[in-house]
Amino acid sequence: MTKQLQGKVALVTGGSRGIGAAIAKRLAADGAYVAFSYAKSPDQAQKVVAEIELHGVQALAIQADQGNTAQVIALVRQVHQHFGRLDILVNSAGVFVTGPVDAPDADISAFDRQQAVNVGGVVTAVRTAVGLMNDGGRIISLGTTGADHVPFPGAADYVATKAAVAAYTRGWARDLGPRNITVNVIQPGAINTEMNPETADHAPFLAGLAALGRYGQPEDIAAAVSFLAGPEASYITGATLNVDGGQSA
Repeated sequence: MTKQLQGKVALVTGGSRGIGAAIAKRLAADGAYVAFSYAKSPDQAQKVVAEIELHGVQALAIQADQGNTAQVIALVRQVHQHFGRLDILVNSAGVFVTGPVDAPDADISAFDRQQAVNVGGVVTAVRTAVGLMNDGGRIISLGTTGADHVPFPGAADYVATKAAVAAYTRGWARDLGPRNITVNVIQPGAINTEMNPETADHAPFLAGLAALGRYGQPEDIAAAVSFLAGPEASYITGATLNVDGGQSA
């Protein structure tokens, strides 16, 4: 049976852990060659490479700071040069910094860093990729349901970065429609990762926000990415898909 992404090349930013790693492995299971970026821990990155290669496809891990414009440009170009093509870009890398706007001890540099990674890194990756991507490609970014419904105080800076990505997504869908490149955003709810485990003290509160009353798993997001990257989603662009257990219902 032919896998739906066989012969395609995907780049997943932030693909060594959590949601990004689940996405990288799912795209590999669908038949794609997969490159991913990571910020640190080469050993962890190579572990994911090995897991990807179990699916019989090629894998490539590249260390890159998604908040550094030059490194993001080099990342995308290296992937294209290595594989000879680029069909799918998944913007998964991101940082999460919170704090109320009136906090006297706010770490402004951390908020600036968040802006650089969550917005600047995505914009740079997309601008670089579309010059190399084949017509009919796929661009998928990860946002947050908080971009539509802010769940708690202190989240403004973070959710604003994701709201910007959602707005860019709608605009890019118009820009790239003539090339049949689709651009969509997935907005996760509470997902069980190392940074936000379902066993944390705050987990019952977040789980309670969902209609299903529980956390999702990284594989739930990976499944949504797989769908949007595949041929059956060819008429979906400029869309926001909430994968949140009904949190936004």
